[in-house]
Amino acid sequence: MVPKILIVDDEKDICIALRIYLSAEKYEIIEAHNGEEALEAARKERPDLILMDIMMPVMDGITATVKLREESNIPIIFLTAKSEDADKVLGLNIGADDYITKPFNPSELNARVRSQLRRFTQLGSQNRRSDILVIGGIELNDTKKTVTVDSVPVSLTPMEYGILKLLMENPGKVFSSSVIYETVWNDHSIGNESTVAVHIRHLREKVEINPSEPRYIKVVWGQGYKMEDLNDR
Repeated sequence: MVPKILIVDDEKDICIALRIYLSAEKYEIIEAHNGEEALEAARKERPDLILMDIMMPVMDGITATVKLREESNIPIIFLTAKSEDADKVLGLNIGADDYITKPFNPSELNARVRSQLRRFTQLGSQNRRSDILVIGGIELNDTKKTVTVDSVPVSLTPMEYGILKLLMENPGKVFSSSVIYETVWNDHSIGNESTVAVHIRHLREKVEINPSEPRYIKVVWGQGYKMEDLNDR
């Protein structure tokens, strides 16, 4: 069955571009141009994923997402401008699954769409297998010892894998460098805290789109590191 994607944006040029990019991947495309049209289309067409702009007339994307989340757990990816950082955070907090910044790269767009569709159809929001951890576009399969980011495999060292697994198993929880070292290395941490910082930097380079502005692995100054809980809805 061909996945159905609802594009919601008031800019016709963006809708055209998205339709071209996604139609090439054989998705069925539906369009809406404001939040109210999005709600109507979602109820009528029952899409498998929604690409939602934030700033729109009649009803904005934030309001539409809140209303959608009252009746559906369909994956929602926000289309945001670089200046809308606060809206990105708000969007994730009220129910969006991911975001992509305009102007977007077609390859990144398709990777994020595939990732969310796979997570929704194969794992499900309520039936996630315990050996598979999924946060945003990161999927860790502890049985196969594999990690993918937006469906692309990444190669991690054993220690990088251990750090990522620890953080993904405890989204939102802050771990000090000492605790991370003692848990992953299974050794005393005295004098080894800087080792954790180095591994975190390398890990970010592999799983973050922009390591200098990480969206997954965050530092909590003076306390340690945490995995941003993008799945907390």
